[in-house]
Amino acid sequence: MLSFFCSDIHGHTDRYRKLFDAILAERPGAVFLGGDLLPHAMARLPGPPDFVGDYLVREFSRAKEELGDDYPRVFLILGNDDPRVEEEAVIEAESLGVWNYVHGRRVETPDFSVYGYSLVPPTPFLMKDWERYDVSRFVDPGCVSPEEGRRGVACEMRDVKYGTIARDLDDLAGDDDLERAIFLFHSPPYDTALDRAALDGRTIDHVPLDVHVGSIAIRRFVEERQPLVTLHGHVHEAARLTGAWREQIGRTHLFGGAHDGPELALVRFDTSHPERATRELI
Repeated sequence: MLSFFCSDIHGHTDRYRKLFDAILAERPGAVFLGGDLLPHAMARLPGPPDFVGDYLVREFSRAKEELGDDYPRVFLILGNDDPRVEEEAVIEAESLGVWNYVHGRRVETPDFSVYGYSLVPPTPFLMKDWERYDVSRFVDPGCVSPEEGRRGVACEMRDVKYGTIARDLDDLAGDDDLERAIFLFHSPPYDTALDRAALDGRTIDHVPLDVHVGSIAIRRFVEERQPLVTLHGHVHEAARLTGAWREQIGRTHLFGGAHDGPELALVRFDTSHPERATRELI
């Protein structure tokens, strides 16, 4: 099955238009969107004030009407730059059949299982709706604890204080057989080509910053559980700095969809032959 993967579009309608044009022309069986889909939370782009309802739902509905039975299964999550207050509208749109929202969920298809997970380890940014301690309460120099910053949606502070990405992934996957599983993450795994940030030579109080900013918990999960494919975004500059948008850990194929240029980065892959995946800047 031909599948598309994109991430970190940040509300740029020109890039969404390229995605919709590719969907209409190539008719993939599945489309995966890996978070940071909405206009930047701190500096909204010109466009509809209700981006989910007035743009995304409208445009996906148009594609669904045009394609009919050829409309793909669309799986999406939100990312750390997407205000969590928008989650309710994203969930409500599922009733229209335009997409499946998969954060914290498993969705079955005849060919594979899809799991979604939006949260990322602590960042320097102040919006904490989608941040979580990784494997412990350690916070890298220069980053802000999930217990600080601000949140658009109220949450249980005990969960914020003691929850970890590692524990969440154990709960999400349980004892499932992941041989035919696709995991849609926002964060990349730690110490890979997909999580390389432009932090070379940067220090905080004379402490060098780690140039790898991905999740240790996700790295360990991939190593131990070996899903078929994992999809990642979040670190825009990684592919430019490393020259690589994909990795393989054991039998698992990892693809990065983030991009720091003006183009849409479109990953195409076949669930039967993920080793043949390609990435095009459109």
